Amino acid sequence: MEPNISEKLDKLELKIEETRVLAQKTYRIFLWTMIATAIAFFLPLIGLLFAIPFFLRTLSSIGGL
Repeated sequence: MEPNISEKLDKLELKIEETRVLAQKTYRIFLWTMIATAIAFFLPLIGLLFAIPFFLRTLSSIGGL
């Protein structure tokens, strides 16, 4: 009975290690997805901070507003 339990524990340890590795990969993918999403959201907002005053100045100089 003892070798059987030891064998089962070894298999279980391998499965736990595989699960840990997959969880780490999933974490990295999720982290980089969140970083890319934040960049894709905030870069246009930063650009608008510069673009809106430029367009307002241009329109006011033309007499559009």
